[in-house]
Amino acid sequence: MTTGSATLSAATRRSVLLLSFATFASMAAQRICDAMLPELSRTFSVSLAQAAQVVSVFAVVYGLAQLFYGPLGDRRSKFGIVTFATLSCCAGSLMSAFAVSLDMLVLARVMVALGAAAIIPLSMAWIGDTVAYELRQETLARVGLGTTLGIVCGQLVGGLLSDTLGWRWAFGLMTLLFGVVGSLLFIDRRRQQAERLPTTNTEPVVRPGFVAQALIIITGPWSRIVLGVAFVEGAAGFGVLAIWASHLHQALGLSLSAAGAIVALFGLGGMLYMVVARQLIRRLGEQGLTLLGGSLMGLSALVLGFTPHWLLSLPACLLAGFGFFMFHNTMQTNATQMAPKARGTGVSLFASALFMGQSVGVLLAAGLVDRIGSGAVIALGGGVLVSIGIFFARALRRREELMRLQ
Repeated sequence: MTTGSATLSAATRRSVLLLSFATFASMAAQRICDAMLPELSRTFSVSLAQAAQVVSVFAVVYGLAQLFYGPLGDRRSKFGIVTFATLSCCAGSLMSAFAVSLDMLVLARVMVALGAAAIIPLSMAWIGDTVAYELRQETLARVGLGTTLGIVCGQLVGGLLSDTLGWRWAFGLMTLLFGVVGSLLFIDRRRQQAERLPTTNTEPVVRPGFVAQALIIITGPWSRIVLGVAFVEGAAGFGVLAIWASHLHQALGLSLSAAGAIVALFGLGGMLYMVVARQLIRRLGEQGLTLLGGSLMGLSALVLGFTPHWLLSLPACLLAGFGFFMFHNTMQTNATQMAPKARGTGVSLFASALFMGQSVGVLLAAGLVDRIGSGAVIALGGGVLVSIGIFFARALRRREELMRLQ
């Protein structure tokens, strides 16, 4: 990998912006069901745990699909795959809007997951191929801005439309969003083909099979740490996040709109981090970001889980998002560098671990709610994030040594 220029070209910045739109749509699709779970439970006359399948099954399919997209991204145009995956999400979103049963809705969510699975990991891998390492974390933060906006809008729109026009309108909106973004990506892909954007990936091209690629990555000591931490992060972070709106709705008596809007502050906190990411990256470094991010998330989850008044949930959700994305952005940067010769597979394995963890987290959280209460589950998730923040910060001190052993 070359050191590259100190700044990004206008063409690369334009492509990064469009990838931000795509990651926005992908993350909005993932989180749009969170605040509507109680309404889905009532509509289809099922328990909250059964309704949560629209989140947990989505995450399982999303994670397993990485086994396909990773190797494909190493052999074909990563940007092109993201483009057509974005367009393919339209059909699943449209089917979701017209679902007449929970099973049909889950099937439609599977269709969306199959397309959405390519968007974030291959966008990250494309940036890893195109942007020099010294600019990569900042660039990933820009794409992460789209991701965090997706969390904000997914949570907010899911709750707001469920309370007003109806939950089906949320999926209709996603159909339109995926269609517009996919079209813009297609136009930019044609421009890239004409201009041939430069790449920082000057390593010799290798084409081993997926199993061989995956074994090289998962048997490396540093890669195992990154993937293991990603799994736990997905379970304790994104997984438990799925019950936050339901907790505010049921424990504090808030409407679905209000609960979704408050939890959307999690994404707003992530946006605030992205705004100041460049300064924090230079001031704190990766270890500092990891430690502080995990600590903020743990404290915020404790407040959110046990606050007797909804006002305290506002700063709790905001700080939780700020801290979580301090940690998550650092994890993303390390994921792009696990396997420079097979970056698509490496980043896809990272995404697979993250979202398989999310699926486990959703199921565990939904199952534990009836036993220990939603507040205790949220606080427990925060405690786990503090622990892995400390663990990963310590692991970063030995990164160079561990990477030499891969």
